[in-house]
Amino acid sequence: MTTPPREFQVVADVSSLPSGAIGARHLVWWGNIGFMVIEGTGFALAAAAYLYLMTQSPTWPPAGDALPGLLWSGIFTAALALSTVPNLWVLRCARAKKAAAVRWGVAGMVLIGLILMALRGVEFAHLGVSWDRDGYGSVLWLLLVLHTTHIVTEWAECAVQAVWLFTHEIGDDQFSDVEDNANYWSFVVLTWMPLYALIYWAPRAL
Repeated sequence: MTTPPREFQVVADVSSLPSGAIGARHLVWWGNIGFMVIEGTGFALAAAAYLYLMTQSPTWPPAGDALPGLLWSGIFTAALALSTVPNLWVLRCARAKKAAAVRWGVAGMVLIGLILMALRGVEFAHLGVSWDRDGYGSVLWLLLVLHTTHIVTEWAECAVQAVWLFTHEIGDDQFSDVEDNANYWSFVVLTWMPLYALIYWAPRAL
């Protein structure tokens, strides 16, 4: 029997492999992890700048600067922490490939994001210092603006996903996208907790 040319030889039969994947088997999942590492490093550098200025000042906040308010920051932090409950539910639905639940779950996260942005706006109004007053004011606003940028970005991604999910058929790639977005939401929540302690409680502990 004549051996077929090399370019026509069958190396393996891959017809039984799935057409898509979610979780760590998906390349985008690893890209999402990379984003978290890079942006987590950015948060760490900003926190380091805050700590450096703290060590260089005889009092913190400096004389004449008010301590940031605890009421609205506490309400925001509690709401952000509670948002992990529906977010994890959406994550489980995405992994289970429940289309209807994923659609409405992501829509719910859009609403939650709007509430959080409104609370953050009120939190800004009760910081007690303007961004350009001194180094303390600048680094304080830097930390909050940095985290707020992530909230706004995550909300926008949820909004785009919700529109897509309600107007298109959901396949493996879309379930994977929802999973990645839910993981990133958890990242946004987790990064705020040490920042909250640093901004609102560290000055009171000195």
